Amino acid sequence: MAKLIFILEDKILNEFQLDKERTTIGRRPNNDIYIDNLAVSGEHAVILRNGDDYYIEDKESTNGTEVNNKLIKSYLLQSGDLISFGKHQLKFVMEATPHKQSPHNSAFEKTVFFRPAELTVMMKAQAQAQATSTAEESEVVVPEKIVIPEITETPTSGIVVGRIQVLNGSSIGRELTLNKALTTLGKTGLQVAVITKRSQGYFVTHVEGKVFPIVNGDSIGAQAYELRDHDVIQLAGVKMEFYLASINPS
Repeated sequence: MAKLIFILEDKILNEFQLDKERTTIGRRPNNDIYIDNLAVSGEHAVILRNGDDYYIEDKESTNGTEVNNKLIKSYLLQSGDLISFGKHQLKFVMEATPHKQSPHNSAFEKTVFFRPAELTVMMKAQAQAQATSTAEESEVVVPEKIVIPEITETPTSGIVVGRIQVLNGSSIGRELTLNKALTTLGKTGLQVAVITKRSQGYFVTHVEGKVFPIVNGDSIGAQAYELRDHDVIQLAGVKMEFYLASINPS
């Protein structure tokens, strides 16, 4: 369980347990966390709970929402993060509790890969960002326990290709070569994103979910984001490192 410690000028004013799926913050009294300050909008921000993960989203507030002195739109909170609303601050604290997690319950093990044709409806909203991409037909891969499927195609040798490696969870260490025009990652109903392979590089784009994908700690928003070597992608509670690998002729 997590909580927020309400601080003003280094004095603790209150504590709030984050035991709801949605916790609102703002100047209106009907908010879960009420901050009586003109710098705070009526409905300023919201904290969304997904399992053991907590995301904060700015609700298009007038003065914006800061986490660790940096303006954010959507952000996956870590214990110790400091959320600022003018002079008022909320410190996010993840309380240590015994927790046994079955491998089948990890966020990444619930992540699935879909055939591009299955994402037609969702991809309409991203049509402009994906205009230069053409999905290749491939076999449907919907693993029950493993989210990084076995590579069934051998990449062309003598070229540089993109790869992703899982950095946390029970699938840590697993890798996937991005040798398709379109690779879909995520968890339906929570977060779905696509990585497209284009002539100028690799791009990650948000497809589904209220929370945008995070790259190197920052939300990428709704637009396609060009990936660079060793970027860390955060999606549905799973961290993955993108890197470029040279495939040499045998």
